[in-house]
Amino acid sequence: MTDALAPKTAILKAPPRPSPLSAQADRSEGMSYLETLPRRLVTVYLPLSLILLMLLFPFYWMALTAIKPDDQLLNLDTYNPFWTWNPTFKHIAKLLFETSYPQWLWNTMLVAVSSTVISIAASVLAAYAIVRLRYRGAQWIGGAIFLAYLVPPSILFIPLSAVVFQYGLFDTPFALILTYPTILIPFSTWLLMGYFKTIPFELEECALIDGAGRWQILTQIVLPLAVPGLISAFIFCFTLCWNEFIYALTFLSSTQNKTVPVAIVNEFVDGDIYRWGSLMAGALVGSLPLVILYAFFVEHYVSAMTGAVKE
Repeated sequence: MTDALAPKTAILKAPPRPSPLSAQADRSEGMSYLETLPRRLVTVYLPLSLILLMLLFPFYWMALTAIKPDDQLLNLDTYNPFWTWNPTFKHIAKLLFETSYPQWLWNTMLVAVSSTVISIAASVLAAYAIVRLRYRGAQWIGGAIFLAYLVPPSILFIPLSAVVFQYGLFDTPFALILTYPTILIPFSTWLLMGYFKTIPFELEECALIDGAGRWQILTQIVLPLAVPGLISAFIFCFTLCWNEFIYALTFLSSTQNKTVPVAIVNEFVDGDIYRWGSLMAGALVGSLPLVILYAFFVEHYVSAMTGAVKE
């Protein structure tokens, strides 16, 4: 009788569990193709090198041109175009101390910060109302706001220039401060909508039960949790204002009121003569605030953009 039950007992026995070492070996097989050096060179290092070369070479060329002497800028057959043994800071010194470049930097900073603050304030209110307040057509309004961002600025600057002239704002910083939000608010609103959706609605329900109002919920609960999204929207708006060219070229005419992108093109190009050293020095110095901004807040920018895309 014991022999008759033996097969059944064997059948009911559980299969042996795989050891942790074998399980780890199975999981590592999927990435084993990266273990050899030739494969890593082809699949990792070579693409990264090409991407870094394409991204960093324009900045290298800009910095190199800014410190090259004039004779090396004009005679590329005699001198190496990719290197210089006699760097000079003449172009940068001339830019900072012999032109109105500090005033242009101040104008650009004033316009960028003011437009960004106005746009973020309006976008926060619009995004919160669309995402959290229940009313008919909220999602359609959000889509319409994003579609407004797709309208090219080259179409809007002609009617906006007529409005700016009629209100007496032509050739003043207010012309840019009041028109830049028209292209900043739509995208910022869409970005903050995606980030606000990641905040649990139960937090607001608990606050409503405790007697908090909508303004208290927005300022004391939602905004502190949405700091990465706000930083991302701020970086986007600030960058777009800092680099904008068409509106600044159309609405500003006097030299002292110009922003950096327009001023370096208008003031350092005389007909068909391009003062490349001053041009590249102005572009190099003008790009430093954005480089510093991205260096400090790039992690928040990427996380907020990822949250917005998920939605």
